[in-house]
Amino acid sequence: MPNETAVERVGLNAHLLSLTQSYRGAGINGYIFRLLAHLPAMEQPAGRRPRQYVAYLHDRAFDPPAGLAVARSRWDTASPWRRIAWEQTALARAAQGLELLHGLAFVTPAAAACPTVVTVHDLSFVRFPEAFRPFNRNYLNWATRMSVRRAARVIAVSECTRRDVIDLLGVAPERVVTVPNGVGAEFGPAPAAQVEAFRRQAGLPERFILYVGTLEPRKNLERLVDAYAAWRSRTSSPAPLVIGGGKGWFYRSIFARVQALGLEEQVLFPGFIPAEALPWWYRAAALFVYPSRFEGFGLPVLEAMASGTPVVTSTAGALAEVAGDAALAADPDDTAGLAGAIERALAEPDLAAQMAAAGLRRAAGYSWERTARETAAVYDAVLDRHPGETQ
Repeated sequence: MPNETAVERVGLNAHLLSLTQSYRGAGINGYIFRLLAHLPAMEQPAGRRPRQYVAYLHDRAFDPPAGLAVARSRWDTASPWRRIAWEQTALARAAQGLELLHGLAFVTPAAAACPTVVTVHDLSFVRFPEAFRPFNRNYLNWATRMSVRRAARVIAVSECTRRDVIDLLGVAPERVVTVPNGVGAEFGPAPAAQVEAFRRQAGLPERFILYVGTLEPRKNLERLVDAYAAWRSRTSSPAPLVIGGGKGWFYRSIFARVQALGLEEQVLFPGFIPAEALPWWYRAAALFVYPSRFEGFGLPVLEAMASGTPVVTSTAGALAEVAGDAALAADPDDTAGLAGAIERALAEPDLAAQMAAAGLRRAAGYSWERTARETAAVYDAVLDRHPGETQ
């Protein structure tokens, strides 16, 4: 029977939202936080009922924007087991009062009583299963396959991820929509004097190479250390390598590689970089390097480009798609190629300036407002097809 209520109730499963200063507060968390901030501000098309967004989450520190209702669980869903149980039981029950439920990170309840949309950020757990703990890998495989199979629409954050969802999970192409991530307005160039003041305040080297991201095998950091060592051995003006980010899993081998090469004084690990300081770290760096073996999008590359910093990245996954011709890229398995790209970017000032300018132009095409607008359009399409109906 058609739903005659005055509003369209759209639920957002945001239980992976974490405002902690750790690796759990990076990556997908940024996507969730930005969508919750921007979706309520999207204008409704003429003739539609007003839309009410309800975010299901646990984090007590989250302060919702105007227009966003919050349903906080009593369960502490920071625990994966409790989160999984909550998603498949309590969230499934909550869906009975919704017209649409969006799983913002891979998962919707198997028994959701309304149409669903699910966002897939990458399929690294399918492509690189050895980089995951068995429980994480097995759960993501099961939950993602189940969720995309029953979803009215699947949102992929890049064309690369869209192709993977179609090819590896067997989802019909017409049900998979690419909605790219955005970059916040806080990422942008700043006057040189302000950047220099931040560098001095933070105790950063005058000239340094920067990586930002979780410390885990997929990020290819051992190869970055090898490439850095190769570059350092042949340059007359070496610069430190700063590897910023929280410890994920299987990270100890990165520190072991640094120690084996005798680079403890040249490779610095500042730990997790808080969001409010992150734009300044990008601006202060002479070069940003992101050599990941696979990414469904690669948000740090976009953030660095938006900050006016030259970028060296890899050709893997969606990184070439995001960077376009604004960055130098090397095969993630090519240590010499990565070292050569670092050398070119640091030894050729004119090239570095061209890369910085191209990166700014490239990043200007991405915004979280665009992400929210295109996400809301996916909701419109699903609700027009399933007006007040269950699946």
